[in-house]
Amino acid sequence: MTNTNPGKKDVDSYKIKRTKKIVQQGDCVLMRPVDPKRLPYVARVEKLEADSKNNVKVRVRWYYRPEESLGGRRTFHGAKELFISDHYDWQSARTIEGKCIVHSFKDYKKLENAGDDDYFCRFEYKAATGDFNPDLVAVYCKCEMPYNPDDFMVKCEGCKDWYHPSCLKMTIEDAKNLEQFICSDCPLDDDA
Repeated sequence: MTNTNPGKKDVDSYKIKRTKKIVQQGDCVLMRPVDPKRLPYVARVEKLEADSKNNVKVRVRWYYRPEESLGGRRTFHGAKELFISDHYDWQSARTIEGKCIVHSFKDYKKLENAGDDDYFCRFEYKAATGDFNPDLVAVYCKCEMPYNPDDFMVKCEGCKDWYHPSCLKMTIEDAKNLEQFICSDCPLDDDA
């Protein structure tokens, strides 16, 4: 192990108290908030370090929820969406409540059943300035909103664009019952 600070040593893992879960560098964790009424904070473990009394601290890179960002939550943000930030911190490992998984947006969309500890990230957030990377995302539908994985959408078989049923003046049930959908911008052919 490399000594990075006098009296401190790097450690490979930490066992979360009252669980059998082991945390290692690169894992995403749920951190206990000061206010027990708040949701746990989410962070990625960058490093683990112990002092001479074997008290473990973790260097974390914080994820922000949309409502914690300068712009706030927008309609296209998913309920499980997080932003990886440029905000790093040292925290006591005892504040770790559990582990979670932060998926890429692409991988999250492929999940059949997202669990309570599944999240996704599609933006990097600069905490000091409120800037996002990427600062532009693809938009869909007539409403020109970015994709929200929590909202049901129907795909046009012609142009392959996605639409919200409500923007097409139909219910979700009506959209689910369609054998195929062709938007008003696409020409109907004999097979449609």
